[in-house]
Amino acid sequence: MPRPMTVAESVVINVDPEVVYAAISDPTQTPRWSPENRGAVLDVPGTLTVGSTFVGRNVRRGFRWHTRCRVTAAEPGRRFAFRVEAIGVKTPRLKGLIATWEYDLSPSGQGTLVTETWTDGRKRWPDVAAKAFDKVATRSTFHEFNRNNIKTTLANLKVALEAS
Repeated sequence: MPRPMTVAESVVINVDPEVVYAAISDPTQTPRWSPENRGAVLDVPGTLTVGSTFVGRNVRRGFRWHTRCRVTAAEPGRRFAFRVEAIGVKTPRLKGLIATWEYDLSPSGQGTLVTETWTDGRKRWPDVAAKAFDKVATRSTFHEFNRNNIKTTLANLKVALEAS
């Protein structure tokens, strides 16, 4: 059976979609809710638009790495997405489609239904190679690992935004 290439989870956050969008479209704020991300440096300060790039800083079990990301969707109150295009320890030098992260927002009762989706960009990797790499990098598979991270991220985002 081929490996799952996409994982998505959802949560209802009791704030307006515009409030959620303002938070998720600012990757410098992501450490407030993400278990792995330690922030970002925007290539051009200000509001991110389609085509904007930033460098994400990450850590897992003491291992640190940086990613170059490009915004692929920026629809205030509706959708924010970015593609991870390069990775590296101190500088994201190794180019290639790593993954895509998407946040879809829709009104739901008194709040916003937030769906976070991760799509594996390693489509050309043989399943056996991806499985071996994933085991070392995550102690499981990336889809299982990211499902848990997404659940944690959304739960933390809900707490942070509802407390504001």
